[in-house]
Amino acid sequence: MKIAVVGAGYVGLVSAACFAELGHEVVAIENDLEKLAQLHSGCVPIHENLLSELFLRHAGIRLTFTSDISDGIRNAEAVFITVGTPPAPNGDADLSFVEAVAREIACDLQSRKVVVEKSTVPVRTCEAVRRTMLLAGADRRLFSVASNPEFLREGTAVSDFLYPDRIVVGVDDEYSRSVLAAVYSPLTNGSYYRRDDAIPGYSAGAPRILFTSVKSAELIKHASNAFLAMKISFINTVAAVSEAVGADIRQVCEGVGADSRIGNRFLNPGIGYGGSCFPKDVLAFRSIATQLGCDAELLTATMNVNQRQRDRFVEKVRHAVWNLRGKRLAVLGLAFKGGTDDTRESPAIEIVRRLVKEGAQIVAYDPAAVERAKRELTDIEIEYSDDPYEACRGADALLVLTEWQLFSELDLRRLAQLLRCPMLIDGRNLFDPSEVKEAGLHYHSIGRRESEAPLPESEELVPWHQ
Repeated sequence: MKIAVVGAGYVGLVSAACFAELGHEVVAIENDLEKLAQLHSGCVPIHENLLSELFLRHAGIRLTFTSDISDGIRNAEAVFITVGTPPAPNGDADLSFVEAVAREIACDLQSRKVVVEKSTVPVRTCEAVRRTMLLAGADRRLFSVASNPEFLREGTAVSDFLYPDRIVVGVDDEYSRSVLAAVYSPLTNGSYYRRDDAIPGYSAGAPRILFTSVKSAELIKHASNAFLAMKISFINTVAAVSEAVGADIRQVCEGVGADSRIGNRFLNPGIGYGGSCFPKDVLAFRSIATQLGCDAELLTATMNVNQRQRDRFVEKVRHAVWNLRGKRLAVLGLAFKGGTDDTRESPAIEIVRRLVKEGAQIVAYDPAAVERAKRELTDIEIEYSDDPYEACRGADALLVLTEWQLFSELDLRRLAQLLRCPMLIDGRNLFDPSEVKEAGLHYHSIGRRESEAPLPESEELVPWHQ
């Protein structure tokens, strides 16, 4: 099948490459000429596991790139819209990019197509896309509008696409249903998984494709992300209580998550959620719920708890090192989560900015996100390191802000020797308190009582800033 994907960001690029992996002929349309030049040269402009492998397989063969939307959609049977929907100042999703694409598609319709909204958008967006295209002069006989929300996690997006829990497709006509059923048939009939060259992944069998109305599909996406964000805020609330009474949040999470009605996924206390999806999606969902006269207090509480979690972590740092001014702090992690270079709405970025403004000196390391962080942190001065151990040399404390697997495998004894003061403040609960203590580090984490290594004898004490 011939497919066009409009927008080559995180969602668009992964979707385009995975559609090509399924055997379709795909044209990805991108108007950022710098990014387009990278794509034409075979460079993947984002850090995403397995994406480079798909590029090597399909770029220039089943996967091509263009900036010309007219040329890109000419022969396509399905056109997926994957442009950005950033938050507007009032909390609504900014749908101006979606509207612009809808107008361009309307002007270039020459054969029947299914226009598929894949960006995360509020309910009724597809209705607006359809109206926009008609007002722009599109022949109503030449297009249908469908919703196909993505459920991709940055860092595992390729595996999520090829081994999904479910595929949600919102359609209001039989033609859209048949086209999108054909698009995903290599997954739903299991033929992709029988291929010798299939990207490896875990699957209990062919995924279910769930056909719904367009409005239901749009609502499923926002409801799913809001629920997961709420789950994170809930366990962070529990972690605060656990810490206050001296319980161990790891044991609490294990006990709660063992309930099959709840499950253990997203029961990971830390410094809060971030990224390009959860913050804007919860905000947009609350905005549309409020506009419709529905109670949105639960969504407001979810956002408030998430912000307070960052406040609590900054206070935890203050408590651990006493005075922030003049302290040299090593920071491991700038991306909003491990496995990606994305720093959008990263709690690590906000925490770093706040610590610097309170007088701390920051030296930061991230295996993938440094360049993006530099573009975000232009308002403050921090030092960047290309090695996690060197970042810790001479620091008054070590802060772990992103859950990269690499960090959990660091030599704790070596870290203790490199730090000026053996203090580890873990915002992601990557370490076992007993192992940290045994390595000679004072340990502060989320939802667990402090774990202090034995202090040296008084004559061995070294002034903090000797």
